This record gives sequence, structure tokens and C-alpha cells, in this order.
Amino acid sequence: MELFSLSGKTAVVTGSTKGIGEAIAHRLAEHGANVVVSSRKADACDRVAGEINAKWGKGRQVAAPIPCNINYREQLQGLVDKSRAKFGQIDVLVCNAAINPVFGSMSQIEDEAFDKIMGANVRANHQLCTMVIPEMVQRKDGSIIIVSSIGGLRGSPYLGAYCISKAADFQLARNIAVEYGPHNVRANTIAPGLVKTDFARALWENPAILERSTASAPLRRIGMPDEIAGAAVFLASKAGTFMTGQALVIDGGVTIA
Repeated sequence: MELFSLSGKTAVVTGSTKGIGEAIAHRLAEHGANVVVSSRKADACDRVAGEINAKWGKGRQVAAPIPCNINYREQLQGLVDKSRAKFGQIDVLVCNAAINPVFGSMSQIEDEAFDKIMGANVRANHQLCTMVIPEMVQRKDGSIIIVSSIGGLRGSPYLGAYCISKAADFQLARNIAVEYGPHNVRANTIAPGLVKTDFARALWENPAILERSTASAPLRRIGMPDEIAGAAVFLASKAGTFMTGQALVIDGGVTIA
């Protein structure tokens, strides 16, 4: 456990009240981290934080609910300030929250929707990282994890703008890795394939899309949220200290088949 221990660390996880983000928050807490559970809805944050404390807290509060709408800089700063006030510092930042309000051809997307996707999936991640990086630089230690997607590696006939935003997240991690690596601040991305979450429901609930997504995949199935969470533990812990600027693709083999 020592190699993967997060004892004494604090992790902020955005979009952590369901799906992949919730699974990551649970597994980081399991490995000893204090975890800030964050999403737009306060009641959802309270629920997940309560579940984490009950399961992994061993009588103490290891999870704190701090609601935040990532579309607003002042709320992102509030998330950072409140996290520090609660746990002292931020050692691990997991940028998981994302949106995709459009399902269809790129030619049909309106400018407002395109800007909304880029704002939530790219700009908010950039803003949050720049708020947290200074303290990591000062301590000469920190891990940033951005949950991207294999969509950032491929084109898509119905998720075009989302895929563009996820490609940008790969580059955001690479830039952070290059600029702040000399200060021992690492940045990596996790690139899941199709995972059974509410966020991806339009894909896995559609029989034709599900068949197309799994027919040539070596594992012949889609993933589950908890199958992504272990990668975050690796990247946040001593086990991942020589990895930076990279993308961990977890897709059941879809992109190599």
C-alpha cells in the first residue's frame, strides 16, 4: 500500500457526485486522502461526502462537500479557498467536471453551445489549475489530473465540439508538465473510452452506437466508473511520480483495434 498511499494528501475532485468523478473520490479516500467533493448541487455533494466519510473515514471527516459551478471564475476561486481552509493545502487536483449539451453533427451546433463546451471543458480547467499551481510550486510537489476522453484522439460524427475540447485538455496537461515540471509539479490526463455513466447515456443506451462501440473492442464491452478510478490513484501517489504530460488511455482496447 505504501507505493499507492495518499495519507496526508488532500485532493480536490470536480464533478465528483456521480460517475467517474464519484468513483475517483471514493478511491482516493480509500487510499488515505482527504477529498473535496464538488459539483453544482449542494445536496449531491453532501450525499457523496457523507458516503465517503461513512465508508472510509474511520470516525473522522475525510471528505468535505464544497459546491461549485465551474463556469464561474469566482466559484472556482471559492472552491480553492474553502478547500484550503478545510484541509490546509491542495496536493492533488482532479479536473473531471465536463459538459456536452450537443449530440449531432458539428454543422448543427450554435456558437453559444460551442462556447459553453469550451468554457466548461477547457477554460475552467485552465483557470482552476492556475489557481492551485502556485502552492504546488512553493512546496515543490503536486499532481494535476485532467479527465479527458479518447474522443480527443479521434474524430466523431456526433460529438465534434466535445472531442475538440478534450483534445485541448491533452495539450493543457502537456503545457503544465513542461512549464512546471522543474518545480516537481506533474500533470497528466486520463482518457476513458465509453463508460457506463449518466453523462454518456446517449451513447450506451443507443443500441446501434453501443454495438458499433464494442464490436471491434478487444474486451467487447464498455467500462464502469470504478475501472477508471485506479488510474487517478496511480497518478496521485508515489507510484506515478515519474509520469507527467501523458495520457492514460483506458478504453477496453478500442483505440488499438
